[in-house]
Amino acid sequence: MEELPWRRPSLCGDGNNCPEVAITGDTVHLRSSLRPTEVTQLTPTEWRDLLTAVRNGEFDV
Repeated sequence: MEELPWRRPSLCGDGNNCPEVAITGDTVHLRSSLRPTEVTQLTPTEWRDLLTAVRNGEFDV
C-alpha cells in the first residue's frame, strides 16, 4: 500500500485511540490509530454524507 498523508484531529494530540483520515484524488481513506492496517475507503460523496450524519447526531447513543 502506498504511503498516505494521514491526519488526525488536533484534540487527539499523541493519543493512541484516534480516527485518522487521508484524502487522495477521488478517495477518502479512514482508519483507527489502534488498527492502522485496517483501512476503509470512501468516495468524496460518502465522506460528505458521513460527516453530515455525524454533525446531525445520527450516531449519538
